[in-house]
Amino acid sequence: MDEKLVIKGYEYAKEVYAGRGVDVDKAIEAMKGVPISMNCWQADDVLGFDGDDTLSGGIATTGNYPGRARTADELRADADKAMSMIPGEKKFNLHASYANLNGRKIERSEYTADLFSEWMDWAKERGMGLDFNPTYFSHPMVKDGFTLASPDKAVRDYWIEHGKRCREIGEAFYKTLGKECVINYWMPDGYKDTPADTAAPRARMIDSLDKIFAEKIDEKLVLEGVESKLFALGLESYTVGSHELMMGYAITRNKLYCLDAGHFHPTEVISNKISSIMQYMPELLLHVSRPVRWDSDHVVTMDDELMAIMQQVVRNGYTQRVKIALDFFDASINRLAAWIIGTRNARKALLRANLENTAELKKLELDADFTARLALTEEDKTLPFGAIWDYYCLKEGVPVGEDWLKEVRDYEKNVMSARG
Repeated sequence: MDEKLVIKGYEYAKEVYAGRGVDVDKAIEAMKGVPISMNCWQADDVLGFDGDDTLSGGIATTGNYPGRARTADELRADADKAMSMIPGEKKFNLHASYANLNGRKIERSEYTADLFSEWMDWAKERGMGLDFNPTYFSHPMVKDGFTLASPDKAVRDYWIEHGKRCREIGEAFYKTLGKECVINYWMPDGYKDTPADTAAPRARMIDSLDKIFAEKIDEKLVLEGVESKLFALGLESYTVGSHELMMGYAITRNKLYCLDAGHFHPTEVISNKISSIMQYMPELLLHVSRPVRWDSDHVVTMDDELMAIMQQVVRNGYTQRVKIALDFFDASINRLAAWIIGTRNARKALLRANLENTAELKKLELDADFTARLALTEEDKTLPFGAIWDYYCLKEGVPVGEDWLKEVRDYEKNVMSARG
């Protein structure tokens, strides 16, 4: 896009927003330093590098677009290319299954930080932080659909040790990179059909988590969260880690609670839950996704719910207390493009939320002038936000508008097509 045209559009938009009481430069400054954690599993369909290229544990990827990353080197190359077209501060979110095993057979209960040395070196070169997730799925030690809540003590002990090892790895990420590391625990334990005993598995889950977290670590540097879910494939009737269980655990154990946009009933949205949970918790973890009738993890688009999520974060002053991570994976389109579209949209929504005159809207609300509140909220939707976004991309040195698509096509032709 023509640079002069972008600047001209920005100058016009800046005047329009000034008329609404918004300082555009301050809005950009407030937004650009908020990190968004990009999920590694978009590049390879959540397969990782420590298994047999099969998924289990209530996870499914649809599509078979050519060019999937098959090695850690390919995944890092794809991530570098994607991040070169995404503005703003970024982190990279790893699962334990992306360890550098180099052909060795190492149990997840024996993982150590050195298995992630290449990831740490890569992140350090880029001045970027790493987040982390234990991998409680796609493994033969997931017995009858259970890990930490298994009735078999040997199974529980295996996964408890995995959780402990992941804490040590997360600490190593912080010590090496000097960046806060968020470790999120999601366990797909549950039953396909209605169980006779719903209490015992939950008691075992709590006991297992308590054992994992027994040793104290510096929680200001390594933040630990637990994630809930309504159901998953093969776990339609009962999920051990329900919302009530995991939120209660997080509150009573001083852990992060992870709200995933796809982990609720289809008519529920997480945007309306954020301010409620923040009354009780100092910090919150968000998994930003796009569920289509279930937890389908579609690529994030700039829809009403994405905007509402970011508005809640910004309007309530939560930008330093809410950790934003992405959780989507789509194998039906170019995976690099999916990464770029989803992450740029999350950043766009965050910018647009900062371009709102929230103080004015809150005053109108207190004055019971609901007519003006609705009128201004709706008029805000047609303000020239796109011109501000284009200028921001220009200043960040990333492609403006759809210019990134040609770069993706070239990369697909010259790099990804050779993978088959």
